[in-house]
Formats: sequence, C-alpha cells, structure tokens
Amino acid sequence: MVIDNTLWLNLATALGIGLLIGVERERSKGSGPGRAFAGLRTFTIASLLGAISAIFNFWLLVISVLCVMIFVAVAYFSKRTDDPGLTTEIALVFTVILGGLAMSQTAMAAAIAVVIAILLAAKEPLHGFVKRVITEDELNDFLILAAATLIILPLMPDKFMGPFTAINPRYLWLVVILIMLISALGHIALRWFGGRVGLPIAGFFSGFISSIATIGSMGEQTKNSPGLTGSAVAGAVLSSLATMMQLAILLAAVHPPALGSLVWPLLAGGVATAGYGAWLMLTSHKDGIKQDAYQAKRPFSTKTALMLTSVIALVLIVSAALKAWFGEKGLLIASAVAGLTDVHSAAISVATLAASHQLSTADTALPILVAISVNTISKAIMAVTSGSKKFAALVITSHVIQTAVIWAVWYWV
Repeated sequence: MVIDNTLWLNLATALGIGLLIGVERERSKGSGPGRAFAGLRTFTIASLLGAISAIFNFWLLVISVLCVMIFVAVAYFSKRTDDPGLTTEIALVFTVILGGLAMSQTAMAAAIAVVIAILLAAKEPLHGFVKRVITEDELNDFLILAAATLIILPLMPDKFMGPFTAINPRYLWLVVILIMLISALGHIALRWFGGRVGLPIAGFFSGFISSIATIGSMGEQTKNSPGLTGSAVAGAVLSSLATMMQLAILLAAVHPPALGSLVWPLLAGGVATAGYGAWLMLTSHKDGIKQDAYQAKRPFSTKTALMLTSVIALVLIVSAALKAWFGEKGLLIASAVAGLTDVHSAAISVATLAASHQLSTADTALPILVAISVNTISKAIMAVTSGSKKFAALVITSHVIQTAVIWAVWYWV
C-alpha cells in the first residue's frame, strides 16, 4: 500500500475529530464512581479505529462499529444510576463512523464533528431554552414549519397546471413556508426586543404578519393612550417597511427577474419609509411606552398562511384569465382588486405568470406597482377608522411619501 500525503491528511482529520469530541466529553465526564466511561483518550482511539478500518475494508469498519456498540451497551447496562442517559454512548459510536468517513469525505466529517461538539457543549443552554423559554404552542408551530419544509415541499410537483396553466403547486407551497417563516422570525424578534424598545420595533416585526392589522392595532393604542401616538405611528409606518421587505423576499423566491425590474423603486420606497419611521422613533422617546404591551402570542398562524395562499391561487387564475381575455389591461384590473386586501398575492400572481412565460419580465413592474398603490388605500382607511386624527394624518403622509417615491424612481430608472 502506498501512503501518500492525502492519506496522512485524512488520518490527521480523524485524529482531530476524536480529540475535538473527546475534549468536550472529558470536561463533562465528571469524577468518582458515577463518572462517564469515555473521555478524551477513548474518543480519540475510537475515531482512529474507524479511520484505520475504513482504509482496509468497508466491512472491517462495520465490524468495528458493531464491536464498539457492544462495548457501549455493556457499559450502559452496568451503570447503577436511575437515569444514565445515552449521549456519551451514542457520541462514541458516531465518532467511530466519523473517523471512517474522514477517509473519503474529509470536509463533511470534520463539519459534522464540529456540529456534534457544539451540541454536546451546549447542553445547558439547549435544555434551558426548551424547558423555560420556548412555549408548547411555539414548539408545535415550529414542528409544523419543519414538516411543511422538509416533508411536504419535496412532494409538491414543480410544474404549471390547472385552469389557464396558472398554478405551480411548489411555488404556492413555498409561499406558505415563507409566510410562516417570516412570521416566526417576527415573533422571535418580538419576544427578544419587545421589552426593550417598545411599539416601533414591535410594529416593524408585526408588519411581516400583516401591515394592515398592525396599523389597526397601533391605531387602537392611540385611542386608549394618546401619549403613545408618536410611537404607535412609528410602529405603523415601519410595518409598511416590513411589507416592502417581505414583498422583495417573495418575488426573489418566485421569480428573481421580476424583483430585478423593481429593485430600485422598492429600495427607494423602503429607504423613504425607514427614514420617516426613524424620525418618528427619535421624536417619540418621551412617550413613556409600556414596553411589553404589544406582542404576538404564537409564531404564526397556519390557517392565515393557507388562506393567503388560497387567495394567491385564486388571483393567479383570475389574472391569467383576464390576461388571456383582455390582455395587459385585464391584468392591471386583477392586480388592483387583489391589492385592496393584500399586495403580496397580486405581486406573486404576476411573478408566477412571468415564471410560466405567460408574461414578460418587463411587463411585471406596472401591475405590481398598481397593487402597491391600491393597497395603501386600504391602509389609509384602516388608519382613519382605528386611530386618532393625528395618527391617521401621520400614517397617510408616510404612505403618500412611500408611493410617490416608488413611482418616481420607477419612472426615472
């Protein structure tokens, strides 16, 4: 057998894997009769055992793993504690496998070893987070998100079908996932920052869930506590910034070229909204905000995500039909109607038509801009009906600025 430099490098990686995991286990090993049976030397030897076995024969590696499993089982059942645990035992068997993997997939084995070492070292923070920080509802929702992403999404057909060939199931399910994910991130941010910075930041993150609903909630705050008007307006304005950001994310996921045609208008509108909201935040620091007054109860609503996606699917079919019957004018009408309730459904519908080659990328900008403009009408109505006159005036001003900047930049670019 010719021993080259690559083989020595792989062996060194296997040695490093054993040392890395072994050091962490040695620190957690304890002392006295109740200490764990494996530490630095055991894990290092186990990793090298897997490496040497893999060099000679795959089945020798299998035999080595089985032998270690037998030794581990004996050690496990010989413990006298009521709850001996299995972490060290499983880690030892896994280390043998990683040592063998290092002989063929060095980078992968090293990366997995680092992840394992981090998981082992983060025992107390992870247990504390699961037991004392995350709630049962949050855990259930994140499991739903994981199932939607890892199980259902791969099963969705990636082709256009249905009436007017307007529906792509994978695109639609990706929208469901993105809505839930963005809402979950907003919920996490609310829990993390809500007690520190108050209504403006809460309004921004809640805008990922629903800007119109956020404006309504902020308006109620001004009626109940007029002293919070400045902060509530900042939250309402920043929720519209979240809408622009969410729109950009969804367009990038469905059809990136559609985002390319609107990147500068959306960026300019976002900057204008952010500047206006930041000014309101700086001028509202005297409001004496009750820091934890506005927080979401759950990471996201699966029902809301599915309903919104259903609306998107309906708008897709209607938009495709109007486009087929009346050309570009029909698409503009469909976008305007959809924009009354939600700008994302209209934008995604247009982007999906472009992705299916039923609409050119150059023709996607105008319907989306129409939907954004019409959507501001709904937000203005919500501001007038839910909040004080001062609140409504300031919120409507922000939307006029945002819409004007978006159209101006689109016209000149």
